[in-house]
Amino acid sequence: MRPSASIRRVTVLCGGFSKEREVSLVSGQAAVKALKAKGFTVTTIDITRDIGALVSTLNIAKPDVVFNALHGRFGEDGCIQGLLDMMSIPYTSSGRLASAAAMDKPIAKRLFASAGIPVAEERIVTVAEAEKSDVMERPYVLKPVNEGSSVGVKIVRDGADRPPLGDLGLADSDPIMAERFIPGREVTVSVMGNKPLAVTEITTDRGFYDYEAKYADGGSAHQLPAKLDKPLYDRAMELSVAAHNVLGCRGISRADLRFDGNEFYMLEVNTQPGLTPTSLVPEQAAHAGISFEDLVLWMVEHAQCDA
Repeated sequence: MRPSASIRRVTVLCGGFSKEREVSLVSGQAAVKALKAKGFTVTTIDITRDIGALVSTLNIAKPDVVFNALHGRFGEDGCIQGLLDMMSIPYTSSGRLASAAAMDKPIAKRLFASAGIPVAEERIVTVAEAEKSDVMERPYVLKPVNEGSSVGVKIVRDGADRPPLGDLGLADSDPIMAERFIPGREVTVSVMGNKPLAVTEITTDRGFYDYEAKYADGGSAHQLPAKLDKPLYDRAMELSVAAHNVLGCRGISRADLRFDGNEFYMLEVNTQPGLTPTSLVPEQAAHAGISFEDLVLWMVEHAQCDA
């Protein structure tokens, strides 16, 4: 694939100040390398809380497209997307509304359910309530309502002490989601435009697919394609496309699901999946015959803004 003649300058946003900063830096570096290989003039911005400086730098760089390699809050939740919309700069991945809805777990689950996508039962409680006593029948999962990459996820298991929540950086009155734990297998599906790429089954010795399992070398094993009967394989892809569409995603997304032996349950949709050496989207793209450089080029060619 060759880049469009109308797109020459690309600015990569990475780093940031979420809990996923280090992963974002790696994704950004990979994107920069691929973009340069495709012949683009590339600038990089490590995002800080100085929004004035960001606007000034973008005005100087005058990018045709912004490649958004940020992960987590303030980069994946509609904030940066809204700023780029105001500046009329096309950017990769989903727009501000889809990004915000996907990051807000209770809102995302309501949208999934409205489209007939199975989800686990949940309730929203305060951190203080979750620390004081069980807030639903065990086993269940506690997770922040607006973090990605399994940041802060805790499993409350039968016969074990409730895990401490002090490391989440939340106040006692802050909300937290309690969700029924779905036993079984973990699978993920990348959606490119409106097309599912593949189904990967993820296994890990860490007990569940947490942040370390996602990004540490050897933290997890990927079975690609997942060993599922064709009707089940197709079902996982169908649900992932439905989730992508009901959120209003564009570009690349990645759906994470649990399979209990009978049905798939949608856990979340990542609107800006990682592009690191251990990330799943590049792996699934390669399985579909799409090189990493062509994947990044496709993302740039399909950049949009809601100006």
